[in-house]
Amino acid sequence: MKRVVLTFLVGLLTVSVMGQAGSEIYLFDLSAKKQGVSIKRPINITKRKGYDNQPSFHPSQPVIYYSSFNDEGRSDIWSYNYKTESGKPITRTDEREYSPTVTPDKEHLSCIIQRDNNAQDLGKYTMEGTEPSVIIDNMIVGYHVWADNSHLGLFVLGTPNTLHYLRLPTKKDTIVAENIGRSLHKIPGQGAISFVHKTSEKEWFIKKMNTVSMAISTVAPTLPGKEDICWLPDGRVLGSDGTSIFFLAPGPDPQWKKVEGDGVEILKGVTRLAVSADGKKLAVVVTEE
Repeated sequence: MKRVVLTFLVGLLTVSVMGQAGSEIYLFDLSAKKQGVSIKRPINITKRKGYDNQPSFHPSQPVIYYSSFNDEGRSDIWSYNYKTESGKPITRTDEREYSPTVTPDKEHLSCIIQRDNNAQDLGKYTMEGTEPSVIIDNMIVGYHVWADNSHLGLFVLGTPNTLHYLRLPTKKDTIVAENIGRSLHKIPGQGAISFVHKTSEKEWFIKKMNTVSMAISTVAPTLPGKEDICWLPDGRVLGSDGTSIFFLAPGPDPQWKKVEGDGVEILKGVTRLAVSADGKKLAVVVTEE
C-alpha cells in the first residue's frame, strides 16, 4: 500500500514540475573562443503560450527536439529545423512525452513517457514518431542520458532521487548517487557522464562519473541554487543564475564568468540549456509572464 501511495504522489509531483506553464525556447548563435563565450541573435522558436521545454539537439542535423503541451494538456515531441526555420510535431499521442533525446544509433528518439495510470517509463519512437516501444518500465524515470548505445544514466524519482547506471544488455542496475539534480549529460570527448549532486541544501556540485571505472570526481560547484547546465564541445560548462548565462572552465580553481552578447535582455527565469554538437547554437528555456 505504501508503494502505491508513493508512486501516486511521485506521479503528481512530476506532473506539477514538468507541467509548468509559460516557457519559451530561444535559439542563440554561440561563439566560444579561448578568451570568452558570447551569444547573439536570439530567435523564439516556439512562439506560443504554454509549456515548451527540454530542448536537445540532433547530433548531426540542424534540428532541435523539445516537449510541448497541446490544447488538451498533454505533451508531445516537436522538432524545429533552424536552417529552414520550420517546426512540426513528431508525436501525437494520448500519452505525455518529455525529454526527447536522439539515441546513439540516430534512428530513434528516446523520451520519458508518462501514462494516465501514473506509470512513467523510458521509451523510444522512430524519428518519424511511430512504432513506440518501452526501454524501461520497472522504475519511475524522470530524466536520462545515453553513455553509449547500451548504457544509460538515469534520474530515478524517489525519496531521495537517485542516479542509476543501467547496462541494457545484462539489465544490471547500479545506484551511483543520491540527492541528484535533473541535469544529466554525456561529457564531450570523454568516457564520462555528468550529474549535479546536491550534497546539502546550499552546496550543489557538478560531478562526473567515468563510465568504465565508475569513479566519481567533482568538476565544480554549481551556480548557487541552480542545477541546469550543459557542456560545450571544448569541455567548458554553461549555466545560468536565471537572468544571465555563465561559463566555467574545469580545473584547479574553476570560476564562473559571464557570457556577454546581444539579446541577453530577454533572459529571465532561465532553466534548461542545450548546445549543438558543433558548438555554434545555444538553446535556452525562458519563462514567459
